[in-house]
Amino acid sequence: MLPGHVAYGLGAQYGLRVSTGTVIAWERGLASPTEYELTALAGVLWCSPAELLTAARTLREHRVARELAVEELARLLGLTTSAYLRMEESGRWRGNERQSAALAEVLGLTPAGFVTVSGRDEELAELLRGAVTTRWQAQLRPVAKLVPLERGFLQDVLEQLHTDYQALMVSTLSWSSTGTERAGTTGDEGRVFLAEILERFWRAAGVPGPDG
Repeated sequence: MLPGHVAYGLGAQYGLRVSTGTVIAWERGLASPTEYELTALAGVLWCSPAELLTAARTLREHRVARELAVEELARLLGLTTSAYLRMEESGRWRGNERQSAALAEVLGLTPAGFVTVSGRDEELAELLRGAVTTRWQAQLRPVAKLVPLERGFLQDVLEQLHTDYQALMVSTLSWSSTGTERAGTTGDEGRVFLAEILERFWRAAGVPGPDG
């Protein structure tokens, strides 16, 4: 189907006034359809919404991929619809331990996926920076609050990351040969370093990353 055919189908079958240009923008990742538009798009293309999401990362994307209405997911989590919706719209999950466990189960989230939908990837990465560059012991408790893994296991992971980083600092100056200057930067290099350290953390934990 050409983009024009898709746009026509959205109008004919679902009453949506979507231009061919908008469909092209969706295909190229330059724009995102609303929840209803995504559901309608899946209907026109004879597939499920999940098949149109290459890698769900937000609460909304995971919910839509599971074809759950806001009210249904809120009920399963023991939340009011408005309370859940506020968290979904803000991108910050604030449920309690029981609700968090239910969220991970209902949406099929890995520990990495849970941290991502909670909106805490950057916070975790900063804690891991401290763990590898200074004392990992000081970061164990805050990391354990963010990551749904057993504390003793996290201790082993942080200690191993710290040991690996310090050993590489001695032999090659850093994981990417730019030394402590890179670990302390806040620009593009700093963001790359944080992304790298987050990836190494999940790999050391033996957990799939947020993208699967």
